Amino acid sequence: VEKIEEQLASLRIAKRSMLSEEPAYLLDIDVSKPAQSESSRFVAVSCSNKSIRVYNRETLNFLREYSTRPGILNGVRFAHACESVVFSACSDGTVKCWDIRLATQKAVQIFSGYPSNVLISFDINCSDLIVCAGTEKVETDTFLVFWDARGVTDCASATKEPLGVYSESHNDDITKICFHPIETNLVVSGSTDGLVNVFDINRDNEDDALIATCNSDSSVSFIGWSGKDYKRVYCMTHDEGFCWWDIARLDTEEPITLLHVLDVRDAVCIENDSLHYLVGGSYHEKADKLFLLGGTSTGNIHLVSCGTDGLSLVGTLRGGHSATVRSFCWNLTDESLLTGGEDAQLLLWKPGAVERSLSKKASMKIASSVQKRVRVHNSSLKSRKK
Repeated sequence: VEKIEEQLASLRIAKRSMLSEEPAYLLDIDVSKPAQSESSRFVAVSCSNKSIRVYNRETLNFLREYSTRPGILNGVRFAHACESVVFSACSDGTVKCWDIRLATQKAVQIFSGYPSNVLISFDINCSDLIVCAGTEKVETDTFLVFWDARGVTDCASATKEPLGVYSESHNDDITKICFHPIETNLVVSGSTDGLVNVFDINRDNEDDALIATCNSDSSVSFIGWSGKDYKRVYCMTHDEGFCWWDIARLDTEEPITLLHVLDVRDAVCIENDSLHYLVGGSYHEKADKLFLLGGTSTGNIHLVSCGTDGLSLVGTLRGGHSATVRSFCWNLTDESLLTGGEDAQLLLWKPGAVERSLSKKASMKIASSVQKRVRVHNSSLKSRKK
């Protein structure tokens, strides 16, 4: 962790994206998966104005924008095998797929759900074979919807129907879906019903597929995999709680709960500062350590390390954002960090970098005026569904 502390302490803003004419919250970030040994070339950001923006990964130069109006975007993911293909779930009941190489603004592939589906979460598995999306609750129903994603990288433009659904395991909005980083058949889902479910989708039916149900006791806002061979699952909740489970212990007598923190804001001591919210988590393979990213409503970013004995502050990044940070992507190969927030700024942090763009004061002034224009809600927290 000391090495990580040093890395974090050395991070400086290398680049800022230019503010677009229509400022928007930056809600989710993903970077393209690098081909062979090269570094990733693209960053995709989903924005509160119902668009996806694509930037050059190194320069943050703007490349493309895709609109999903009138539908609301939920999440953005690059394909694993083809760095130019990017996906997003949409509230109109579709997962759309775009190809950055093409000049067209149209989706090259549309995965359509069933008529009443409003998709609010999704992911694609590590072999790019299966897309899974989670729906909002409609009447009494909430679904995990699955599609066959093969052929996407050939850009065969067509609308694909679902392979099928899981409908019994959650009874409220499915807020997050996360496939296992290595095992193609494992997926975890989280919901406002408080449940975090682990499925083996190779099994014949939903009952058999559900291999673990963990209860966070609160509405789930983020989920991920961690640990050696990614045998552990963690989640964050909309009221800033944190849970961590060891799925490898399912068939043993040992308890699977490694840590349950009811309110991270009270659990992490930060001198002369505070923690207002959690953004997400990232597992550091080399250090075999799970880190959580959180922040303040004024844009400070806190990195917190996670152990079975509790949570502790690793360090803080200041002076980048002027409002709540909503998304991040930590690249462990070059130790860089991308962050996006409610100040409409996309920042690239690198060890020892020197920012060569706007002078600091001017850029902060712009950010705060943007914030006045795009302030949608006063609370600095995500929607507090309970």
